[in-house]
Amino acid sequence: MSAHDGLPGDWILVVGLEVHVELATNTKLFSASPNRCGDEPNTNIDPVTLGLPGALPVLNEHAVELAMRIGLSLNCTVQACTFHRKNYFYPDMPKAYQISQYDQPLCVEGYLALPGGKHVGIERAHMEEDAGKSTHVGGSGGRVHGATHSLIDLNRAGVPLVEIVSKPDIRSAEEARQYVSELRAILVAIGASDAKMEEGSMRVDANVSVHKPGTPYGTRCEIKNVNSVRSVGRAIEYEARRQVEMIEAGEKVRQETRHWDENDGRTHTLRTKEDADDYRYFLEPDLVPVAPSHEWIQRVHAALPPLPAQRREHLAVMTGQSADSEAVMSVVERGQDHYVLAVGHLGGDTARALVYVKEAFADQGPDPAVPAIDIAGLTNLEVEGKVTATQAKAILADIIANGGGDAAAIAAAKGFEALDTGALESVVDQVIAEQADAWAKFCAGDGKAMGAIVGAVMKATQGKADGKLVTALLNQKKASRP
Repeated sequence: MSAHDGLPGDWILVVGLEVHVELATNTKLFSASPNRCGDEPNTNIDPVTLGLPGALPVLNEHAVELAMRIGLSLNCTVQACTFHRKNYFYPDMPKAYQISQYDQPLCVEGYLALPGGKHVGIERAHMEEDAGKSTHVGGSGGRVHGATHSLIDLNRAGVPLVEIVSKPDIRSAEEARQYVSELRAILVAIGASDAKMEEGSMRVDANVSVHKPGTPYGTRCEIKNVNSVRSVGRAIEYEARRQVEMIEAGEKVRQETRHWDENDGRTHTLRTKEDADDYRYFLEPDLVPVAPSHEWIQRVHAALPPLPAQRREHLAVMTGQSADSEAVMSVVERGQDHYVLAVGHLGGDTARALVYVKEAFADQGPDPAVPAIDIAGLTNLEVEGKVTATQAKAILADIIANGGGDAAAIAAAKGFEALDTGALESVVDQVIAEQADAWAKFCAGDGKAMGAIVGAVMKATQGKADGKLVTALLNQKKASRP
């Protein structure tokens, strides 16, 4: 097996991602119909959405600004752009064409930095309108094959999209997962989209190919509409293995569009891949070119909030962690980093607050209901040795359950107090004497024996001992043996 994402031999995986993102506007891209998910089918429609004769599109200015935010956050150049008609027929495309951008997109030539530092190039981020939604009834897995009939909901038709096209710089399924996760975090941070993959407001197409070192890239296959970060990784891993097995069996990979089936963990042929000529692009005659002024671009850039990477770096500095640590990554992803920093501003210990929030605030959302001052008080009790780590967890659970509370008062009510070093050392000596075999094993290098001794100390002190201090005392006594 090679280092190339688990592929056999020296095969190299090449992946480029196309991510479709629904923009968080109030109305659609070219009409005043609501852009809203979950309404009754076919209620958010109008003559423009339906493509009725004489209905003319009017470009949504806010959608253009959100698209600019995306481009600037991805280090793209924002330029003058045009709209084209992309001609194709699907039942949920009422006009039989899609208004999109072709050779003059709004945002070009940027990059997204993965948490590990690698840059994935962004070829373009262009605007277009979404199609409606088809629901196939009576078949298996919601597929059209075998369905008895299909239902069409045009509420989504005309919703503003930005399609973000990466360069083929991704070399593993894990890098693809990181790319999608980081992109989603950026989109949410800048307010461009809610990026809810489970609702379809962010959808991923993966272009996958394999090749050997020194040879041209292989024929790519596109996997359409993957709807979770986990599925992105699984689909890419499967498709790469499928292509390698075909080539090694003497078969040729054909360019095609494939569907990822989460149930059987495989990709399946949808259709042979269309080329640009098949879409018969031509300039949209009812829309003029869009040329954002330098002043507008500068205003949008200046209004961007700190991006997730910047927030991770800042939180890492304030807590003494690394920016790619699990705690920092998790807390920033949830949007709770400002809460940890607020604990620090109120005099609490940010390092302990980071641990508390990471472990116990998963369901609290970006704005926890617990007052930060209460968590600040708890961190100080633990850092100052007035309660043990175990006791702090119990107090934290009480605070969360009640939506707040004074940590010191809760500790007093529960009878919590940490033993001072002198009293604790006396207990440790007593346990060592009682656990002579375990002590001998620990001194001989048996790490499990330490756990037995620490457990006995905790039992003898009714949980009032500080486990870290117990460990330190044991190591100290071991080192000072004659």
